[in-house]
Amino acid sequence: MREPIKSSGEPCRLRIARLRCLGSAGSRQQFQRSDPRGNSEISRSLPGPFPVSFRKSNALNAGIKDARGDILAFTDDDVAVEPTWLRNLTATLLDSTWAGSAGRTLPERSFSPPSWIPRKGLYALAPLAVFDRGTEPFQLAETPYGNNMAYRKSIVEKYGGFRVDLGPCAGSLGVQKSEDSEFGIRLLKAGELLRYEPPAVLYHAVPQNRVQKSYFLEWWFDKARSDIRGFGIEPDTHWFISGIPIYLFRRLAVWTARWWFAFESSERFAAKIKVWGITGMILECHRLSRQPKPRREWDART
Repeated sequence: MREPIKSSGEPCRLRIARLRCLGSAGSRQQFQRSDPRGNSEISRSLPGPFPVSFRKSNALNAGIKDARGDILAFTDDDVAVEPTWLRNLTATLLDSTWAGSAGRTLPERSFSPPSWIPRKGLYALAPLAVFDRGTEPFQLAETPYGNNMAYRKSIVEKYGGFRVDLGPCAGSLGVQKSEDSEFGIRLLKAGELLRYEPPAVLYHAVPQNRVQKSYFLEWWFDKARSDIRGFGIEPDTHWFISGIPIYLFRRLAVWTARWWFAFESSERFAAKIKVWGITGMILECHRLSRQPKPRREWDART
């Protein structure tokens, strides 16, 4: 078992020690620190080779390539896990029917959402890394979140790792998200099965600087840009202006009107989020239309 863990200093060392105590479902354990920023201080404080790369995807792919276990589990370094988290997340993958699994990610127990955060929709708390689909397991039709997911290594080797043109990249103005969702969607499109495992519960930290309207708007703006980069525009799109599908302009007008005229604060902010997201899509479509098609390198086997 290998758990690639994003490293940010002292909390990572504590979480590695805790993870070693959790146990996994019938697999040997090995722990990897994957730091997309190439943090030299952490490299000195933790033993062993440390991947240095510019983007999180590079670090994850390095960990995958070096992994010796048969199941790959992924989490963040700013979470608190239940004692049974690792076993519950990976047990289903001992059955080759399932390619991957997703656990239930909740906000830290002390978190109380402010009234302006929209309550409707599965992705209302996505900027806070929350993935909560209830308490019953089922086959997923959506991709897991990167903070609480596991895949069989044979599946990763079959389909390749994470795309290195997606995901967080320190100091870059480029797209910063969707490396995890693009990989999951790639598997779903190929007919692989993913399972939601709600007993695999963890609690994600919610820093105060993320409980801000500006953070939510920036997150959805970049998520929309990343999704255009990762998945492209809607199929059967025929009409464009400067590389931008005309339907995006129509959607922008509709959601701008809803933002201006909504009465309830959370509904008004939900519409504003849509405006920011559509704007991100428009800008990324235009930017990509003016550049040569990028080479997509995501294969962890090379």
